[in-house]
Amino acid sequence: MTSSVLKPAAELAETNVRRFPNESAEYRRARQQLLVEEIELRRHIERVAELRRALPPGGEVTKAYAFTGESGAASLADLFGNKQTLIVYSYMFGPQREKPCPMCTSFMSTWEQKLPDIEQRVSFVFVARSPIARLIEAKRARGWSRHKVYSDASGDYTRDYVSKDDSDVPGYNVFTRHDGTIRHSGPARWARAPWTPARTRAARRTWIRSGPCSTPRARDAAPTGIRS
Repeated sequence: MTSSVLKPAAELAETNVRRFPNESAEYRRARQQLLVEEIELRRHIERVAELRRALPPGGEVTKAYAFTGESGAASLADLFGNKQTLIVYSYMFGPQREKPCPMCTSFMSTWEQKLPDIEQRVSFVFVARSPIARLIEAKRARGWSRHKVYSDASGDYTRDYVSKDDSDVPGYNVFTRHDGTIRHSGPARWARAPWTPARTRAARRTWIRSGPCSTPRARDAAPTGIRS
């Protein structure tokens, strides 16, 4: 989809005829103006998703990263299972934390019922710096049964793909495997920027909207619609 075949956002917004009881003319004018911006935002997200899917192959993974899962030691290749695409979400639960980050925990909770569908096509794992025993304990405390948690005890993976300073920050990365070669497909586009609470919330909203577009098998961008 390209902008050249789309109606201007303002023109598209004018086709919205839905009205709510007792709304004022001032509200409707402001709401229509906001709708124009919402349409433009959605289109921009879709353009970014197209660019992400068009990226050339990323760097080959040559280091032997070591993780510890609930069943013992695992390599990065092991995390793929029988899939060609691997998504790794790194959450904030370093050794210095008494408990996992509450925002990471809330975000991860949303995946409990979605993972069976997601994992039909990709492998999705959750990595943190704390020892595996703490990760398992926290997982059980939340009642999660589907999350595959792994400890990056050495911090090698975290320093290379999440924070070079080994800071306790969240992020996700996508890897692909073809003919035995593992490549880094791309990090979240917010991964290298300074973190603030507002940016953390925005990052997670973006993942929900367009995160799957990071995978090589992403669906084509859906047509832009409108809403009242």
